[in-house]
Amino acid sequence: MAVQDIIKYTFEDTFSLSTVQFDKACTIEHNEQINAYSIYWIQEGTGIYNIDFEQYTFTDNVLFFLSPGQVFTVDSEQIKTAYKLTFIRDFYCIQTHDKEVACNGILFNNVYETPFVKPCKKETAKLNFILESLIEEFQQKDTAKYDMLQAYLKQFIIHTVRVKKENHIIKEDTETRLFKDFSLLVDQNFRSLHSVTDYANRLGLSPKSITKSFQKIGVTTPSQFIKNRILLEAKRLLIYTDKTVKEIAFELGFNDPAYFTRFFTKGVLKSPLQFKKEY
Repeated sequence: MAVQDIIKYTFEDTFSLSTVQFDKACTIEHNEQINAYSIYWIQEGTGIYNIDFEQYTFTDNVLFFLSPGQVFTVDSEQIKTAYKLTFIRDFYCIQTHDKEVACNGILFNNVYETPFVKPCKKETAKLNFILESLIEEFQQKDTAKYDMLQAYLKQFIIHTVRVKKENHIIKEDTETRLFKDFSLLVDQNFRSLHSVTDYANRLGLSPKSITKSFQKIGVTTPSQFIKNRILLEAKRLLIYTDKTVKEIAFELGFNDPAYFTRFFTKGVLKSPLQFKKEY
């Protein structure tokens, strides 16, 4: 893979678009912990990716979405045509625009579901048009460039949300909305709040009613949900930082490192140090 085969457009280090066009399928190595919001669109290619320690296999025309903090590694890939959009919160805030765009907890900040979206031929044409418009705008020197780039990015995200809803039937009932609210709240507070009661109080509900809602939509218990999020972050910190087990325990809200070690070992069936060594 030659560097010149990848073209990158940037705007003030807050938003970038990379394009890949190879004559023959090639491997692009990227094993990293994501520090910004990223959208990968593999138009032509196959591969096996690991996202937050879960393995996903893909073939042609697929989009996937990564949020800050997620761990992304490659088992194998052969890429011919691909795009990567990367932006930080200062450029486009997912939370601020969620009421109108509805991607928070669905495309981004969703560590509990497969992050892939496959557009149909019609939607692919729409997304391609937006990407072409983005590339043109990146090369402009006119005023209001920030507003135009943000508008195109917003359109791209809206279209992918529509594709996700068409293909995956995202329910809008009370239980599903509660699950989304609960999961976002956990994602924001899991380092300090570890009990279902803590989150129930924040949501103005009883722990029992939250448990019943989870049962109705067929997901794990609220308690296990919180534990899984803590374990995921512990894995990330063990693999992508040099922090000790003791430091990680304190960062995740455990006053007793020994208790954290027992907690991790019970959930992962390996001690923190064993997991770090084997991974």
